Amino acid sequence: MLNTFMVYVENKPGVLTRVASLFRRRAFNIDSLTVGRTEKPEVSRMTITVDADHDQAKRIEANLYKLVNVLLVENITNQPAIVRDLAMIRVAAAHEARSHVLQLASVFRARVVDVAPESLTIEITGAEDKIDGLLELLRPYGILEMVRTGIVAMRRGSKSGEASALTEYAAADTGAANDDVSYSV
Repeated sequence: MLNTFMVYVENKPGVLTRVASLFRRRAFNIDSLTVGRTEKPEVSRMTITVDADHDQAKRIEANLYKLVNVLLVENITNQPAIVRDLAMIRVAAAHEARSHVLQLASVFRARVVDVAPESLTIEITGAEDKIDGLLELLRPYGILEMVRTGIVAMRRGSKSGEASALTEYAAADTGAANDDVSYSV
């Protein structure tokens, strides 16, 4: 079963490597991994999708918390969430096929972002199933190139209590980071 984790981390060099290495060491294949800044510049958010059963998902969550720069981990697999993926698809579209490809794009609410003499580049955002459906219909025309961003997810509704705690933590941590403190090892 695909599990979706939202992992809030300190926005520092090497954090992505540590998180990816954890999955490698535990022999889990990451299906999707996206990383970006949050509303707090010192905090980044990773959305990680991995195939794991319930017990494995619990172990992954516990192991993520052991990493130094991890602030908060949420498994949103069984919670109401908004899940999106972005894809850009360059499809062969000679003059006679162009109108058919344009119709398919409009049915899927995709946008044409580039037109060339023998191809069209289509941008589509939505659930993975929607993108996969468009890809299947475009395959007979010839997909020349494709790139996908990976899943980005957000819980539905108002801000969660855990995310509020993260905001307070980040605010407290920022104040401590501005103090002149020296540590010896």
